Amino acid sequence: MTQGARLSVVAVLVVLLAPPVLAQSTGSIGGTVRDTTGAVLPGVTIEAASPALIEQFRTAVSDGNGNYLIIDLRPGTYTVTLTLPGFSPFVREGLELNTGVTATVNAEMRVGGVEEAITVTGASPVVDVQNVRQQNVFSREVLDSVPNNKTAQGFASMLVGARMDRMTSHDVGGNQAEAGGSSFGIHGNRGGDLTLNQDGMTFNNFTAQSGTGSGRFLYPNQISTAETVLETGGQSAEATTGGIQLNIVPKEGANEFSFYFAASGSNPDFQNTNLNDELRARGLTTDPAGSIIRDVGFGVGGPIAKDRLWFY
Repeated sequence: MTQGARLSVVAVLVVLLAPPVLAQSTGSIGGTVRDTTGAVLPGVTIEAASPALIEQFRTAVSDGNGNYLIIDLRPGTYTVTLTLPGFSPFVREGLELNTGVTATVNAEMRVGGVEEAITVTGASPVVDVQNVRQQNVFSREVLDSVPNNKTAQGFASMLVGARMDRMTSHDVGGNQAEAGGSSFGIHGNRGGDLTLNQDGMTFNNFTAQSGTGSGRFLYPNQISTAETVLETGGQSAEATTGGIQLNIVPKEGANEFSFYFAASGSNPDFQNTNLNDELRARGLTTDPAGSIIRDVGFGVGGPIAKDRLWFY
């Protein structure tokens, strides 16, 4: 085996075996536990379980003030269970957690047995009261349903108050394809302060600064993207600029095998026209021609070792 091949194998193993705690695209769950009289309850065991976690669940214990916080949770749907001897368990089901969000789950536990668990389902959407950041989260379902190119130009078209540095770069229906080189700002801040991140790691911005002559652009594969988060205000001290922080959260596989396929396309035959005599009299003689647009991809994910190693 050549030295280059050995290095490639080592690099692949490092990526596969790196612990999930290194990922930067995580959220948290926290809250306060009280009894029916309003007194805080220390020593309560809190378990956050989700198929999104490779170890399936994380635990914490409430402190002397009844507070708890479980950090480094991957985006997904969670079930939060609180238990304390002598009290009925409290269960919160169907909690949707996104990147950068601290979901608040407060609980009121009453004296009782294990068989008298209190289960909360279909509750109101969780409001993050522990962070000041402003962000927009585009889930995989949203990205699949919106007709644009899923690059910076497409995301700018989806944000109220966003403005491209080059207004001709706005994407409509995917007509900009994978056009690059144009950043955007929001509410008047500089488009040049936009940072692009993959799972918390910056990419692109350091390759094409002014005066370098040329640059290369990475276009993330949307098939392997779970969700895209755009922080537009109140960023943490880790942010290198005051502009939009765009973070692409990758898929990570699961304990069950899954297959994903997406295809879309268009051509001039799908284009209508509003050209009439009034517009012709004002000098418009032809319609702008549409393009042939195609986008096809597939992905597969699943376990290599259940609860230990996944692939996508």
